[in-house]
Amino acid sequence: MITDTVKPESHIEGVRRPGRWLALAVLVLAVLLVAVDATVLGLATPFLSEDLKPSGTQLLWIGDVYSFVIAGLLVSMGSLGDRIGRKKLLLVGAVAFGAVSVLNAYATTPEMMILARALLGVAGATLMPSTLALIRNLFHDPRERSLAIGIWGAMASAGAAVGPVVGGFLLEHFWWGSVFLINLPVMAVLVVVGAKLIPESKNPNPGPWDLASVGLSLIGMISVVYAVKELAANGVSLDVALAALAGVGALTWFVRRQLTLPAPLLDMRLFRNRGFSGAVLADLLTILGLSGLVFFLSQYFQLVQGRQPLEAGLAELPAAVGAVTAGLLAGRAARRYSVRVVVTGGLAAIGLALAALTAIGQTTGYPLLGASLLVVGLGAGLAFTVTADVILSTVPKDQAGSASAVSETAYELGAALGIAVLGSIVTGVYRGFTAPAGIRSETAAAAHDSLGGAVEAAKALDPAQAAPLISAAQEAFVEGLRIAAGVGAAVLLATAVAAWFLLRGQKLEDGVEH
Repeated sequence: MITDTVKPESHIEGVRRPGRWLALAVLVLAVLLVAVDATVLGLATPFLSEDLKPSGTQLLWIGDVYSFVIAGLLVSMGSLGDRIGRKKLLLVGAVAFGAVSVLNAYATTPEMMILARALLGVAGATLMPSTLALIRNLFHDPRERSLAIGIWGAMASAGAAVGPVVGGFLLEHFWWGSVFLINLPVMAVLVVVGAKLIPESKNPNPGPWDLASVGLSLIGMISVVYAVKELAANGVSLDVALAALAGVGALTWFVRRQLTLPAPLLDMRLFRNRGFSGAVLADLLTILGLSGLVFFLSQYFQLVQGRQPLEAGLAELPAAVGAVTAGLLAGRAARRYSVRVVVTGGLAAIGLALAALTAIGQTTGYPLLGASLLVVGLGAGLAFTVTADVILSTVPKDQAGSASAVSETAYELGAALGIAVLGSIVTGVYRGFTAPAGIRSETAAAAHDSLGGAVEAAKALDPAQAAPLISAAQEAFVEGLRIAAGVGAAVLLATAVAAWFLLRGQKLEDGVEH
């Protein structure tokens, strides 16, 4: 990659592709789609639990199998986009995402829902690396690219807001499957308009797509995440040990294979760049600290505080407002101060906000919750936008898909691990509550499975028994949430310290590529 910091304005205009902002508008539709799909599931969980009656373990799988699969396939799909064309992969993935959304909407059993979410992960893996890589090739002026990445990140955050609000409206008027059908009109616009506006880009000399590497990446990622999930939920066992060994072995083999291939699926030498590695690590640990907590926060608003779905969605809005605002300003802030100041400050802000959430109870007022969510959003907007910019700026354009895939893999792997670890903490603490005396063992077992199960089980009891059962279940759930928030805060603050050292001297580009 060649940069020049003193090119005249006429040269800058020469590398500014006409229609690039319209193309960006279409690309962010895909980002909006994936973000909406991720956040709307948490809001629909109580309704889905009532209809499909999943166990606590099945509920966690419904929540995180999407991230498991997408994390396992992102590197492979990013590399495939570099080879066959990122626009082509994006449009094919968009059609598949819409089709599988219908399968999610009409799932009739927990097992079918888990399968549908896994297939959605396969389709989703084609979307995210393509969008970020195409931005890298649309915007050659680094300052414009920083703004474009800020808009990209802001739309992901806007999806976090649009998902709960639109989902809340749909849940109050239709059945839970309708939250997946909102993907279809977005997909239609993306495919029709994107086919005309988005320019194709790919690596001109990509080499073959190594299927052995694809298999190793998928097996390694899924096995490692599964082992962490089971270890957090059930402790050490033979299954956990075998999964961990298989995962570590497959990933080790994957890395060794990439170092010997003339055209690797992922160029491992990218990680020699301290800025690249630091940005990837910051993304991974930030999402790990956040995702498990956010997954359960929608349930807290509805099942503990008794808010309706739309009200619960609106209650989460400050996080998205903060992230959108910070994302649009992050590039400018990083150039004025420094990359490490902005990223470290963002991570520390999230950590402190999560620490504040360790004080929540069943009747905590909204000011504390809303303020904490706003600070979380501001911190995430600053950190994610700048790290995405760093990751894209440190690689040649031909490898943009692979680099984007690494960024997105860190995001999705962090989400899977966060739901697995922090979610298992919440679930483990929750299951330890003591059911009131006089309740039948079958009812108590259903109540211990999940908070949604407790609310559903209480409907069959008389009020004198139902109220104590729900109160005990809610208190146990909130206690688990407090502990998870504390763990998340510790992870984020430690990540802020690591980012301060890893991103030392890192700067965003000011010149124009040619």
